Amino acid sequence: MRNLIIATAILFMAGAEIVNAQSIQEGKDNYLVISKNIQQLKPIILTARDLGKSEEQSLGEFHVLICGKTVKDISGNEAFKELLEEARKQRIQVLVCGLSLSKFDIGIDQLPDDLTIVDNGILHALQLKKKGFITLTI
Repeated sequence: MRNLIIATAILFMAGAEIVNAQSIQEGKDNYLVISKNIQQLKPIILTARDLGKSEEQSLGEFHVLICGKTVKDISGNEAFKELLEEARKQRIQVLVCGLSLSKFDIGIDQLPDDLTIVDNGILHALQLKKKGFITLTI
């Protein structure tokens, strides 16, 4: 059973990364912030806004990857939904680690629609790093 789960996860990861590779803005400064605490989303959004003002011409994509046990705090969290809307307005892509969702038994149907789920957050972060994303883990 465990081998079946691992094999399935690997297949999903391979497909997901092909799609993600198509959207990266080359020649710009692209950022990825990895967070294990959804309370940090507000200061991350403020930082991205200020960065956009100071580096308007060179700012590319800005992603936030949420992983770890904090995924349990997403479901039904109205303040988080408001932050997601603010992030969307600033073109910040908020991602959630699928492995974390699985580990803490959180179903996709329990999450807001504005979230993008990546199958393996660690793999996704490493692949973005290889593509030149500036990464920060907080």
